[in-house]
Amino acid sequence: MNNKATGRVVAPQTLIGVILLAFGAMSPDRATGAEALAPLKAVPAKYAAKHMPKGWWTDPKIIKEGEEIFMGRKYGEKVPENKRVFCSTCHGADGKPAVQGVPDLRQADRMNRLSDSYWFWRVAEGVPDTLMLAWKGRLDEKEIWKVIAFQHQFSHGGKAQEHKHP
Repeated sequence: MNNKATGRVVAPQTLIGVILLAFGAMSPDRATGAEALAPLKAVPAKYAAKHMPKGWWTDPKIIKEGEEIFMGRKYGEKVPENKRVFCSTCHGADGKPAVQGVPDLRQADRMNRLSDSYWFWRVAEGVPDTLMLAWKGRLDEKEIWKVIAFQHQFSHGGKAQEHKHP
């Protein structure tokens, strides 16, 4: 292969990478690979004292209710469109991203770095310059915790466990 042919392939790939970086596609809050281990932003004071209700990480009833919300079955067609929630559309039914740029919820090294207050903040407020929307207008506080309890299983091989991380 000659250098001219190689240069034609590399140049567009480099340009795409620069564009993605410029628009924040590789930010720590959006990353799915090694970039995911970059330092996390500080949790705003408004969310710093929020914690998973006692016993909810492993409560089968709470986890099942979280699954219903995550999969979109709890709300279905009977709820106005502005209240529908379908987390699995982007995050996948098993935590494996269904959309490029979405974090893999199965990656324990990434998910175990999140404090419960950080996780709640990101679900409630979304992540700027990413695909992650703010859900606080569609879900109340208890519903957000239920979804988080369900999601937490993905990084523990599908098993409910206490979140003994930051």
